[in-house]
Amino acid sequence: MTVPLDSSTVAQYLSEHPHFFEEHTSLLGEVKLSSPITGRTISLQERQMEVMRDKYKALELRMSNLGRVAQENGAIANKFHGWNQAMLQVRDDGAMPRVLVEALQSHFDVPHASLRLWQLAPEFADAWYAQDVTADVRMFANSLQTPYCGSNRDFEAVHWLQSEQIASTVMIALRAPGTSSTFGLLVLGSPDSERFTSGMGLDFLVHIGATASAALAALRAAA
Repeated sequence: MTVPLDSSTVAQYLSEHPHFFEEHTSLLGEVKLSSPITGRTISLQERQMEVMRDKYKALELRMSNLGRVAQENGAIANKFHGWNQAMLQVRDDGAMPRVLVEALQSHFDVPHASLRLWQLAPEFADAWYAQDVTADVRMFANSLQTPYCGSNRDFEAVHWLQSEQIASTVMIALRAPGTSSTFGLLVLGSPDSERFTSGMGLDFLVHIGATASAALAALRAAA
């Protein structure tokens, strides 16, 4: 009595005998399969070609996506470089907040940006960036372990942008380099609800926060 073979047994046999089809080449044309792509009956050779083409297309798509991500990251890096250059040209500490914000807007195409600083040296106490900082804003800044990126929930700090059309926003706490002490808050805003979303990566925003903190540290009051 012949014991019927199940598909797993056949598959195991073929995997253990890789030269089977070399010894039985006629089967490559005789074995017929149903193509999931065209729906017609095709040979084993044709089916293998379909599988290889699918794998090749998937690899092409992956490489295309990697190339796109690399281009996007390169473009952001260039913008970051331009922003840094603008700040490096500042010779007056008191002008740094204005240059930082304006260069951020121009190089990163951000519609609205502003900031507020506290614990400043006395000579900067009357500057625009030292005004209107409530205790709630300071508490909020202290609570930000990472930048906030998402929809505008009518945050108090967003009103610094002086626009009623802010749909999405980024808020980055400014901390004294090497410490956890918060001395400011940087706010970006856009009327586009998809410009800043919770699903965005935060790496570049973290770098922006660290760079801005270092650039503005000279305005702080001496400890």
